[in-house]
Amino acid sequence: MPTRAGLALKVWKMQAATSEDMIATYSELDPKDLQGRSGARFMGESPALLQAQMRDYSRSGDRQFWQRAIMYVAALAIAYFFYDPMIAMISLVLITVSETLDVFIHKRVFKNTSTDIPTVRRNFALLFLSSVLSSSNVVYYAVSVSFHEAPATHLLPLFFLFAASIFTAMNDNQVLFLLKTRLCLYAGAFLAIPVIDIMKTGARLHSPEWIEMFSVAVVLLFIVKISRVFLGIYRQQLQQMVEFRDQADKAKVASRAKSEFLSTMSHEFRTPMTSINGAVAIAASGKAGPLTPDLERLLGIAQSNCRRLSNLINDILDLQKIEAGKMDFKSSTIDLHGFIERSCEVNRPYANSLDVTFEAISDVPGRTVTITGDEQRLDQVMSNLLSNAAKFSAHGGVVTVKLSITGPMARIEVIDRGVGLSEDKRSLVFDMFSQIDSSDTRKISGTGLGMNISKQIVEAHGGTIDYRKNAGPGTTFFIELPLSDNRAVGKRDPVA
Repeated sequence: MPTRAGLALKVWKMQAATSEDMIATYSELDPKDLQGRSGARFMGESPALLQAQMRDYSRSGDRQFWQRAIMYVAALAIAYFFYDPMIAMISLVLITVSETLDVFIHKRVFKNTSTDIPTVRRNFALLFLSSVLSSSNVVYYAVSVSFHEAPATHLLPLFFLFAASIFTAMNDNQVLFLLKTRLCLYAGAFLAIPVIDIMKTGARLHSPEWIEMFSVAVVLLFIVKISRVFLGIYRQQLQQMVEFRDQADKAKVASRAKSEFLSTMSHEFRTPMTSINGAVAIAASGKAGPLTPDLERLLGIAQSNCRRLSNLINDILDLQKIEAGKMDFKSSTIDLHGFIERSCEVNRPYANSLDVTFEAISDVPGRTVTITGDEQRLDQVMSNLLSNAAKFSAHGGVVTVKLSITGPMARIEVIDRGVGLSEDKRSLVFDMFSQIDSSDTRKISGTGLGMNISKQIVEAHGGTIDYRKNAGPGTTFFIELPLSDNRAVGKRDPVA
């Protein structure tokens, strides 16, 4: 027996590894297949639908392997020690053969995915053979054990058949004909056990043998009901999967069209905007002629709006690069103390226009803190955080930029003392084209792209960006980036 047990264990390991990582795909299915309106038919189903069902059947069989193994081990141990070791030995051989055959049949079903009738017929025939063999193992075990028991005392074999039937109803319901085949074999064994007892003893109607017979009939009706329920659930899920797939395909097409439109329009706008911005700048400088106060004010407004449109165009182009995975990152070693000072200096004119002051502090003064990254892109993130902090600060307010180290990460905090953001708005803050105040009368302008782009850039550097509401007034945005470890920043994968 140890030799056979070792062989069985090897087969079980093969079975468990066969297709555990296979993912259900229904790319070949058409809604017409599910609605019964396709042309060709085999076993009452369209070939494409039957192929999908057979793959699901095989996949379910592989995934439920260890549950079957536990049931088999328990049943074989009981037969070996309490009934007849020969039953356990023969059952072990039959189970080993059956599980080994399942390995190769399921591999073939996954490999032969064509929906032509000959391929579908071959796959179906193989699975039918597998189903009959594995079900016959259960029938052999139950009937053999019942022969070693007294009449009307067949708790173990009937329970084993009941467990196998429920297992089949729950997990092997994908192909209707195979489900019926398994249940018919189990039902035959269910009925055979009390019928044989009645024939042996000539029991009368009110005897325990007949009570067992009637109980079996009730159990069979219950199994049929359960099987129909799980079959309906599977078919409903299959239909939902196909519908979700179609909706996802439509969403991808729409997203691709949106991205192409935005990219094209942004490029088309960039050239004339550059010309307009240059012309307005020349006029505002007085080189085109003397300026009256009213004209100077109007040109200032025009310049401001030109900058806003240019920023919007640049944000959209950056977003398209990120989504396409085409944003390049040029790695270099960055000293964060100097980086923060430069970021504050670059954005100070904007803060001054709002009567806001920037201050830089450090928890690690005198210590060199470096990271590896694209300084231009990270400066884009800092400019976005600093400008937002300035916009949401009151006149005369102070925005603090703080550097610290948390384990292997460098942490930069941008702390304002404004109105403060609620932490339940996190999804809006980092979403595309989102504004906390999205009304037409909002006082704070912006495209709603800056934080989303910043998040993508920081994550491309292996870092995180988030915020928290201060205990007092205002909000603290922070980014964490890995300390320098000679790691280069590469292209990100396209954003889904």
